[in-house]
Amino acid sequence: MYKKIIIPTLALVALFFIGFISLSNITPNYDKTTATIADFDPIIVLELFTSQGCSSCPPADVLLNKVKEQYPEKVFALSYHVDYWNYIGWEDPFSKAIFTKKQRYYNQKFSYRSNYTPQLVVNGQEHFVGSNGTKLATKISEYGKLQSANSIKLGKVSENATMVNFEYTIDGEIKDKQLRAVLVLDERTTSVKRGENRNRVLKNSNIVVAEKYIELNQDSGKGKIEIPAIVSAKDKITLLLLTENEVADITGAVKKAL
Repeated sequence: MYKKIIIPTLALVALFFIGFISLSNITPNYDKTTATIADFDPIIVLELFTSQGCSSCPPADVLLNKVKEQYPEKVFALSYHVDYWNYIGWEDPFSKAIFTKKQRYYNQKFSYRSNYTPQLVVNGQEHFVGSNGTKLATKISEYGKLQSANSIKLGKVSENATMVNFEYTIDGEIKDKQLRAVLVLDERTTSVKRGENRNRVLKNSNIVVAEKYIELNQDSGKGKIEIPAIVSAKDKITLLLLTENEVADITGAVKKAL
């Protein structure tokens, strides 16, 4: 089973425009166009929308981490903790309203009427219930045979207590594309005191703790992303860079453990 939020028609229309405006700082105004020619190695970017407040989510969290460990080079795993389950008594410490808006944008793109958890998005192109292991295995096989339109190379990467600095080079067409930098917390264990998962100890992995979009004017450059306070000195984090086209399809990916 999965959990979804049903929004009445008038409210949905209002939220569509509100969400569209709110997302303008992280996504451009997309118009559907044809994809660029694919020339590079396959990538599989898995974006899981999840919550510690959702009783249906822990199996999906476990499954995502399992496939990342099974395909360490091919799979890029991201867990976005949404905030709309916080009202039932437990505030997910990793949840952000901007991740809920990100999920709403995807569902608008997919012509899907509501957000739900756990939702898994593959390469920004399709979605399904994140705990469906059979479907996930099929999609990993399918996308693992498709070449990608871009290849990203990370150059010098440095970090201090508050910032990660990096250099990058992108091969392939970059017109009408943007670069997404993501910081992922490897793992964190939480004792949940209230809500649907009360009295459970949850181990979350691949947790997105920071995200930044960078306009692409040339195929190489420098960037930086702030390390949020929720990350401690002992935590393991990973930097991911993704390229996206004008319809939010992911066209390239690279990652580096820090």
